[in-house]
Amino acid sequence: MEGMQTQHDPTATTPRLGRYEIDPVRSRVSFRTRHLFGLGPVRGTFAIQAGTVHVSEPLADSGVYAEIDVASFHTGNPQRDARVRSARFLNAREYPLMTFAALPADLSGDTITGTLTVRDVERPVQLTITGLEVSGAAFTASASARIDRTEFGVTASPGLAGRYLDLQLEIRCTR
Repeated sequence: MEGMQTQHDPTATTPRLGRYEIDPVRSRVSFRTRHLFGLGPVRGTFAIQAGTVHVSEPLADSGVYAEIDVASFHTGNPQRDARVRSARFLNAREYPLMTFAALPADLSGDTITGTLTVRDVERPVQLTITGLEVSGAAFTASASARIDRTEFGVTASPGLAGRYLDLQLEIRCTR
């Protein structure tokens, strides 16, 4: 594949200039956290509903916007999933989307800093780029971040529910 990369290298091939749509079927946000006072690991996913990436020249003028479906929270435990979607935690009924916006986003480095909005609370979040694969009119980017849920007002069940979520993102973008 043209320009295939397994790790992010800012000097390597970058996606062509232009507007890309995030492919919700081939993109995902997965997370790890702990519960029961840090003893039990929990893994899960969120679905990306929609988004765009604008690759501009210079790369520092690029932009990223993504919408994450709160109701898609899934850990494989139906009771826990319903509880986390409830008003006590994410309140999916009132706040159906989480958003990430980095406008502008400097795509030339190893990080992208943007604003994550959860339950109408906005906080800066830094994504660390861990991989980039460019192929023709599409690319896949991998990134990671650590989120403190309490910074977004999600404070229910301290001790029982993990405070931090370690996120892994795999985002497929097509023209």
